[in-house]
Amino acid sequence: MRSRFLIVLAAIVALVLVPSFVFASGQQQGGGGEIVINWPSIWVGQDAKAPAIDALVEEFNQANEGKIKVVVEPNPDYDGYRDKINAAIAAGQVPDIFIFNPDPTTFQYYEGDLLMDFTKDLNGAWGKQFVPGTIKGATKNGVTKSIPFEVGVTPIWYNQDLFDKAGIKEFPKTFDQFWKDADRLKAAGIVPASQMTGGSNAWTSMLWYSHILASIGGQDVWDKPLTDPQYVEAARIMQRMFQEYTTKDAVGADAGVSGGHYLAGRTAMFINGPWYIGRIRDEAPEVYKATKLTPAPQVKGGKYGAQIAFPLSNLAAASTDDPARRAAVVKFLKWLTKPENVAKISESAGSLFAIKYEVDRTNIDPLQLQFIDALNNASFAVSHFQANFPVDVTAELGQGFGAMALGRMTPEEFVKQLQAVANN
Repeated sequence: MRSRFLIVLAAIVALVLVPSFVFASGQQQGGGGEIVINWPSIWVGQDAKAPAIDALVEEFNQANEGKIKVVVEPNPDYDGYRDKINAAIAAGQVPDIFIFNPDPTTFQYYEGDLLMDFTKDLNGAWGKQFVPGTIKGATKNGVTKSIPFEVGVTPIWYNQDLFDKAGIKEFPKTFDQFWKDADRLKAAGIVPASQMTGGSNAWTSMLWYSHILASIGGQDVWDKPLTDPQYVEAARIMQRMFQEYTTKDAVGADAGVSGGHYLAGRTAMFINGPWYIGRIRDEAPEVYKATKLTPAPQVKGGKYGAQIAFPLSNLAAASTDDPARRAAVVKFLKWLTKPENVAKISESAGSLFAIKYEVDRTNIDPLQLQFIDALNNASFAVSHFQANFPVDVTAELGQGFGAMALGRMTPEEFVKQLQAVANN
């Protein structure tokens, strides 16, 4: 009890030390006049999204002059911003609108009635603007108390030049065809795919595992416990990849090794996000030109077309009993997530978003454009394994992948090990 008191006290002290935050009053400003919405934001200063966000806020304020005014409170220190939000919510003082990085810890913001509930708002036309699966990712216990906004997407990358060398004209849509094409790549002297077991999460192989699971489990993949057969089925595919279709140094390799093989043209397939565009463009221009993006092949009996997309930032708002204030907040959030407005932010900052949108295709990096298309065209999107299990469970992936690669562990034993860690 004493420790809880100290935590709350610390939060209150933190609030006292953060005078720049203006929190929701829950009342209309000026007794029925202009409604002022305060937005403490990290998308200011040198942040790549700042110019587009500033322009959109200004345009919204001009269109709603005298009725609604959004005031952006600059908070350029990302870590400090997160600390301030945590302190504010711990003390029950929620900003009118704010940004947060979604994870199991921050989703605890949903507890109680501090946040505005957008569940009904998103059931209509507004919700249809979002990539399928992204709203589900922001929904906990049947309620959606934040709006999915900026996302990271990690499709499968492949080198079409190497595929052409092996006589493969397009990426396989099923795993039955995938194994045949992987053999054709090997016959042409090309290692099919980069894999790794090192690092804290076996990053690129964790993403492969997530893609395979998404095909098997569909949009509800992460609702299923580790006892579900899907985890063993996906592990069998991973074991075959490690044993037959990756580099000899994959066991123990880190992300630098995995990516390095692809950049050097030694492997035909790889997985990473749009943040890797600059590196491949600068360090391996020929591979950059030959790179295409795709969903994973379909597991027999499973789904095709999923993408692994995980939230980087969600938008949330303070709950209020004032219908006019609530309507004003929703109006602004609808404006900010309007497809054409999202496109402006994406074009200027290179960020990707949970909303389906089109960009000026003549004025954007070609590989970035492929990322946008990959997300827009996804049959559905789900987050990855790491986002859905405790850190210690994710940490077991690398060891398990390595053991399966070396034949020291069966797929069944691999999943049992994950279960054992999860149950401790």
